Amino acid sequence: MSENSPVFVSIVTFNDAGWLAACLESVLAQSVPVEVTVFDNASIDNSREVAERFPVNLVASPQNLGFSVAHNRNILSNDSPYVLVLNPDTVLETSFVEALLGAFREVKRAGMAGGKLRRQDRSGEIAERAGYPILDSTGVYFTPAQRHFDRGSDQLDRGQYERRQLMFGITGAAVLYSREMIEDIRDGDEVFDEDFFAYREDVDLAWRAQLRGWKAVYEPGARGLHRRSVLPWNRAAVAALLNRHSLKNRFLMRIKDMDAAVRRRCFPYMWLRDAGILAYAAVRERSSLPAYADVRRLRPKFEKKREFVQTRRTVAPAEIAGWFAFKPVARDADR
Repeated sequence: MSENSPVFVSIVTFNDAGWLAACLESVLAQSVPVEVTVFDNASIDNSREVAERFPVNLVASPQNLGFSVAHNRNILSNDSPYVLVLNPDTVLETSFVEALLGAFREVKRAGMAGGKLRRQDRSGEIAERAGYPILDSTGVYFTPAQRHFDRGSDQLDRGQYERRQLMFGITGAAVLYSREMIEDIRDGDEVFDEDFFAYREDVDLAWRAQLRGWKAVYEPGARGLHRRSVLPWNRAAVAALLNRHSLKNRFLMRIKDMDAAVRRRCFPYMWLRDAGILAYAAVRERSSLPAYADVRRLRPKFEKKREFVQTRRTVAPAEIAGWFAFKPVARDADR
């Protein structure tokens, strides 16, 4: 397809009827042409009925296949040069996609781009504190403890993130990928790793993209709202199965993507964090303990995935290790 083809928008729903309409309205109002597919993961609310009110393609799955499988099926069903992966709890400004496309044109080797997301309150408006909007994400960064965070999350938006910059990755809540990058990094039919099911799959993809020399661009001119329900301090409110997947994926991502330089960079913080997580799971969250058996079971499969990823890398280990820091690392967009 040509560069003038509609941007393909992939949305995965699971009991998201309460905010899906606002999301779709904002997507269909974009200043550039879009084509939207909603993949519903066996919702028991009326998410499907909401989607059917809009001119979108609807895939109704009889079972919950997870975030990764659903998005992969959407993405590989279309050949648009650009794919916007979007959470149903987001609302985008009209120029959101257009601004990200501009970043792709102007930044060499850009593989993904995201904008300034602000937090959405329960009424659907911008959440504020002390008269300022509350930020949700301005890109993703990694710490030596092997934790990844959204830069700016819960900060007041005082204009501190108004420059286009390169980040380690972009949150999967609203990220535009180039088809060229997708085709370059996917392993068979897996764009997102399907063994992850949900959580951390966007960061794993970003890590693999970094290893291949693709850039993640933060573009502040693209703005939207995100109703984030999972935050570092509300783990207890998250479904037990999802917490188990999150813990499992912490280790699976490491098996596949980490090299010796990053491992040295993370010493001893990663191991201290591992010990703390194990103690917490043993005492407070025993439902997550099976994650360790999941990792053991999947290790041989992930050793093969590691071989695919590491033999194709084009970026030096020291360059990747430089992204891991306790303060967010951002680089000039002209690099």
